[in-house]
Amino acid sequence: MTADLHGLATLAMRGLDPEYAHGLAIKGLKMGLGPRAPADPPLLATELAGLKLPNPIGLAPGFDKDAEVFGPMLTAGFGFVECGTVTPLPQVGNPKPRLFRLWQDRAVINRMGFNNQGLEAFAARLAHHRRGVVGANLGANKDSVDRLADYTAGLRRLWGMASYFTINISSPNTPGLRALQTKAALEDLLGRLMDTADSLPQGVAVPMFLKVAPDLDDDEIEAIADTVAANRLDGVIVSNTTVARPLLKSRHAGEAGGLSGAPLLGPSTEVLRRFRKAADGRFLLIGAGGIASGADAYAKIRAGASAVQLYSALAYEGPGLVVHIKRDLSQRLQADGFRSVAEAVGAE
Repeated sequence: MTADLHGLATLAMRGLDPEYAHGLAIKGLKMGLGPRAPADPPLLATELAGLKLPNPIGLAPGFDKDAEVFGPMLTAGFGFVECGTVTPLPQVGNPKPRLFRLWQDRAVINRMGFNNQGLEAFAARLAHHRRGVVGANLGANKDSVDRLADYTAGLRRLWGMASYFTINISSPNTPGLRALQTKAALEDLLGRLMDTADSLPQGVAVPMFLKVAPDLDDDEIEAIADTVAANRLDGVIVSNTTVARPLLKSRHAGEAGGLSGAPLLGPSTEVLRRFRKAADGRFLLIGAGGIASGADAYAKIRAGASAVQLYSALAYEGPGLVVHIKRDLSQRLQADGFRSVAEAVGAE
């Protein structure tokens, strides 16, 4: 399907319930109706914890919850795709409606609650992963009696299938989950995960990242950074959705849940800068939150991100957006005299 047709399809779905429209998009991608991006310029090629990427623009989790369309999204031009969040047992998530587009604010509020088909269905699809970098975002079931065991179960089941793992302890839609960001709880979780990883077959190194909330103060950032470094994680993804509510114009502004999209760009990028200072070169950073253009991606990279992820902007622009972002990013890198993405990381 051409870029123009994808744009028309995106416009046509704007009047539909957001969750229903997302389901239609997944079905269309599974039918082979997704875009096919041209090859990336060599300038955009980079590495992320040893993973070779054709470009630094990743698809954030939430779009492909059940590892159904990672192939089509790589074909659409993403440099890497992160599937999930997946939990050991299937769960329906929170009651509907639970996904809201804030048109005037170019934002999204969701309170999905880790709805997914569970680890076994996810693993059956991820087992067919043959090309590209495809990560798994691990979560815990809402009613789990041992949430830490849920994360290690995901690591064990998907070991050898996923290119990397992300530990999601920062969704605001699972009660109590963000408490795992406190120092003692995080030390326990990461210690168990690294012990589990050390017990699994060691072939090619499998990177592991921690995804954090943007709603953190400096002391919390310092504590998380020290714990991540002490437990040998490869990096931190900054950030998940926010529970904060900046001034919003749209009629769904008062809905509960995590806010993503354009209003998150500035705050999440500032938290990224603070994490870069706290990391002090001990681990890498991935920037997420509010990216909708090459300028946004470039700002994250210059603030310290080795790669970036986006999702919410696709609700407004469709999957063809990634091609425009890459073209703009490439032009900005060249204009500033950078010969690679890596040269621009932290350049501000």
